[in-house]
Amino acid sequence: MKPYNQYCPVAHALEFIGERWSLLVVRELLHGPLRYSDLRDRLEGCSTNVLATRLRDLEAAGVVGRRRLPPPAASAVYELTSDGDMLAPVIAALAQWGARTLGPPPAGFAAPPGWLEKALRTAVVAFAPRERVAFSIDDERASLDAGVVVPGLSEDADAIVTGTPGGFYALVVLGDPDAVTIDGDRAAVERLATAVAPAGLVSV
Repeated sequence: MKPYNQYCPVAHALEFIGERWSLLVVRELLHGPLRYSDLRDRLEGCSTNVLATRLRDLEAAGVVGRRRLPPPAASAVYELTSDGDMLAPVIAALAQWGARTLGPPPAGFAAPPGWLEKALRTAVVAFAPRERVAFSIDDERASLDAGVVVPGLSEDADAIVTGTPGGFYALVVLGDPDAVTIDGDRAAVERLATAVAPAGLVSV
């Protein structure tokens, strides 16, 4: 990668993570260690050569590490280092900014299985680490549990949010708690909406 030759922290960071696909590799590894083949399957459109180069560069930068699982798996996995984990709020901020310009999911949009848990981990938990809110969005179930995203509806949740993908978008991107149904502590959901979408309702 070419250096920017600027004494600037933004330019310095982009020298390590600014290449095409680099941040998407980080995005996937935020959800846990993955084998090379898993990353390749999740990053559709990224060629094998490019993925291998990005992983090598991210390893050299100390963002990604590689280790071998014990038998019987005995396969190598990639995972974020402690420095890589620090990029979680960066990814979350990019996801929020991108979601506003992308707009809500279109009618009939077929979201892939597991999208809700991934969305909470990517774009929500970094902004609302203390809330205990469960989500039932169409066929998906996942919960925020005091800084951790867990599958299913947490028994310790202060509130359960029910709705559609469009309603979920309105809650976490536009800050509109009236777009979903809330059972339990409405104030907890309102705190989450304010933390994740502090600008409140906006047009996109």
